Amino acid sequence: MSEMDEKIVKATDDENEVRWYVVNTYAGHENRVKDNLEKRLETMGIQESLFRIFVAEEEEIVIKKNNKSEVKKVNMFPGYIFVQMKMTDQAWYVVRNTPGVTGFIGSSGGGAKPFPVSEDEMESILRRMGHGDQKVVVDFQVGDNVKILTGPFANMIGRISAMNDQTQIATVMTLLFGRETPNEISYGDLQKLEEE
Repeated sequence: MSEMDEKIVKATDDENEVRWYVVNTYAGHENRVKDNLEKRLETMGIQESLFRIFVAEEEEIVIKKNNKSEVKKVNMFPGYIFVQMKMTDQAWYVVRNTPGVTGFIGSSGGGAKPFPVSEDEMESILRRMGHGDQKVVVDFQVGDNVKILTGPFANMIGRISAMNDQTQIATVMTLLFGRETPNEISYGDLQKLEEE
């Protein structure tokens, strides 16, 4: 068994590990499903297995016709909620059978337990929502060349032109269609290139 296969088996088989999973819901019912899960957490006695339930919402300012503004919450991932849990048989059963839940993302069906969301991806989402709990320590600074590790610009090389330690986002100048273009990239998605 390769090292990668061992990691995959460990990620799905270790029901003592607390990990994040993505639960599929009916679009527009995310908060209702979250409320249902929170109620079932107590009634079904799975407090030791289910820890956080999270709907990724951000505030958006909407300007109305009469020039009045209104703050509205917008779901970043319609039809999905995030749950932090130990993937025990009981917790898996309770979440799967909660009204409004259509399944887990990363499950092949047929009774197969789902794959967890990577810690880096989840931390990036939580940080974007202001809930992140770990700061990424970086070895690069403004002016350094970096490689973008994920997303639409994966494997592109760029130069850091600005850094925001509060949001942990760097402005990276990349060459796109022959022009230098600024892209905002999370610190965790960048790797410093070594000087030759």
